[in-house]
Amino acid sequence: MVVIVPPIGRRCPAAHPEDPTPCVGPAVVTVLDRFNAGADGCEHHGARLLASLAGGRVYALPHAVPGTAIRVFKAAAGIRPFCWLDGPRTEPSQLSEIENRARHGR
Repeated sequence: MVVIVPPIGRRCPAAHPEDPTPCVGPAVVTVLDRFNAGADGCEHHGARLLASLAGGRVYALPHAVPGTAIRVFKAAAGIRPFCWLDGPRTEPSQLSEIENRARHGR
């Protein structure tokens, strides 16, 4: 089993350059956009990236603990896109999946 851990001071490829948060563990998921471009990431940055993509998908890497991709998927549903940006958020594209579902009574 090969576990990819970013070197000290570096973050996983799924971490957005403007997101100031550190990685939480090794890269355990691959997040793909609707065109199949992707990045491997820790659970934390994988969820933040997935929340910021329209039509994104998440897959566990082979060494990940069972249920990892589901945890990332569920976490992403409660995270606002580009959550590290400040300012008012009123448009559906600026809200989390959970906030949008609540607005529409689903």
